[in-house]
Amino acid sequence: MSDTETRDPSESLRTPIVAVLGHVDHGKTSLLDKIRGSAVIEGESGAITQHIGATAVPLDVISEIAGELVDPDDFDLPGLLFIDTPGHHSFTTLRSRGGALADIAILVVDVNDGFQPQTLEALDILKRSETPFIVAANKVDTVPGWNPTEDAPIRESYEGQRDRVRSDLDESLYEIIGNLSDEGFSADMYWRVQNFQNNVGVVPVSAMTGEGVPDLLTVMMGLSQRYMKEAMEIDVEGPGVGTVLEVKDEKGFGTTIDVVLYDGTVSEDDTIVVGGENDPIVTEVRALLKPRPLAEIRTESRFENVDSISAAAGVKIAAPELDEAMAGAPVRVVRDRPVEEVIEEVRAELSDIAVSTEEDGVVIKADTLGSLEAMANALAEAEVPIVRAEVGDVAPRDVSVADTAEEDKHRTILGFNVDVLEDAEDQVDRDDVHLFTSDVIYQLIEEYEEYVEEVEQAQQETVLENITRPARFRILPDHTFRQNDPAVVGVEVLAGTVKNNSRVVLFEGSEPERVGQIKGIQEQGDDVEEARRGDRVSVAIDGPTVGRGIEEGDELWTELPEKHAKILEQELSDDIPADEFEALQQYLDKQRKRDPFWGK
Repeated sequence: MSDTETRDPSESLRTPIVAVLGHVDHGKTSLLDKIRGSAVIEGESGAITQHIGATAVPLDVISEIAGELVDPDDFDLPGLLFIDTPGHHSFTTLRSRGGALADIAILVVDVNDGFQPQTLEALDILKRSETPFIVAANKVDTVPGWNPTEDAPIRESYEGQRDRVRSDLDESLYEIIGNLSDEGFSADMYWRVQNFQNNVGVVPVSAMTGEGVPDLLTVMMGLSQRYMKEAMEIDVEGPGVGTVLEVKDEKGFGTTIDVVLYDGTVSEDDTIVVGGENDPIVTEVRALLKPRPLAEIRTESRFENVDSISAAAGVKIAAPELDEAMAGAPVRVVRDRPVEEVIEEVRAELSDIAVSTEEDGVVIKADTLGSLEAMANALAEAEVPIVRAEVGDVAPRDVSVADTAEEDKHRTILGFNVDVLEDAEDQVDRDDVHLFTSDVIYQLIEEYEEYVEEVEQAQQETVLENITRPARFRILPDHTFRQNDPAVVGVEVLAGTVKNNSRVVLFEGSEPERVGQIKGIQEQGDDVEEARRGDRVSVAIDGPTVGRGIEEGDELWTELPEKHAKILEQELSDDIPADEFEALQQYLDKQRKRDPFWGK
């Protein structure tokens, strides 16, 4: 459009950007494919456009799919831009200053499975970023007895079902509404929601039959038009602002960035500033690439060059020196501003995402800045400290950092959606560093927590092995087998564990008097290392003489060093048997009559 032509006011309203989230296998991709497929069929004239990483569905195509639910005259917004990669990954990557880049989200929940761990994780991310969303209750066609009506609005289809089928579906839908309520969201069927700012609309759909897709698009358009119109107002001619979705090597172009543009325009030869691993990158746009229309997909090149592109859109930018560009980082066109000013804007945006680190903690790596931030948030909730957080594959330097951790449980690297470089893998084995990788954040953290539990259990077992255990035992009457050097007597263990080589005390009031050391335990003639409560054994005690120092009927105790008593009471009380804990308490009571702070 030339500067002399009158611009239609609607052209300054950009397309709302839509992200699709949900648990694995709940139908995110199928739903996106269904929307895209329906849009391609309805928009055969070429109205539907495929972008890099996104699909634009214009208003007239939405109106065709939604039928009488959408009257194009009621809307100013040009349509919807769906991000093609569903899931947390794209959502957390796509960010603008101060939050998520997606203007609105669809949370897909399987009506049969209901809420799953990733559903909760998605909700947490939506809550943090304050992104409005609607719930697509997917797979209604799998309700036993469901009679499908292809691509129909859901209420029409619902009314045509038998009572039993409707009742089964209602039960599942109200369970989802209840789960949303548990997470702090007021929700209801979308047709009952008066105010979408205060309530979440639930739309029953089937990605297989297309039922409910008209409703879903209608609600998305209605929500965007009503609550986001002002936010969609952009200066089309202004310098472009966007986010890196992916960094890719492209044959013939070198390193390129896939960008979602959410404001202004980017043109060939524009100078841009891109967030980099170390410093912002200043470079010049060599080519702007879009996918070729479906009709031309057979041609040699998958892309076609365009001179410029305006928000909201997905575009591949080819430019020099993009090797250190980061997924999730900001992209800004300089145009007629001082380049330093734009560099500072990019720095400020990157510092918003900076993860706070501690002196000691785990190393985390993620594929994008957004997912790094989501990981850091999840670890903060799990009270796991972070020593280093970076975007990129796991490299040898990460292993070296993990190797310096003070605590065993922190000699760990958590990698989300990243590869492990070969030399790093070798170093992990050599340095005895633990590496966890996954493309699901909650699984990563679960695995790490299980590992920590194992480490702590092993440490406690080691401590328990090396710590003196409490015991109370009584010399049995008429069971003196030898009077001294060493004294050998029969005893009954009243509480705790009597171990070989333990020192033995006798309490005179609250004063412990050391009487000797156990030099052997026998049970029915066999040597044993320990005896537990209820056991009757013979013990050899080096030091005393029976009749002088100890007597038959005396109650003896294993002598506990004060430090051991403190560790047992404060750290290991859950790890010792109840009778041993009882012996510990009795021992402490005796000592504390003499010194109230003993063992504290």
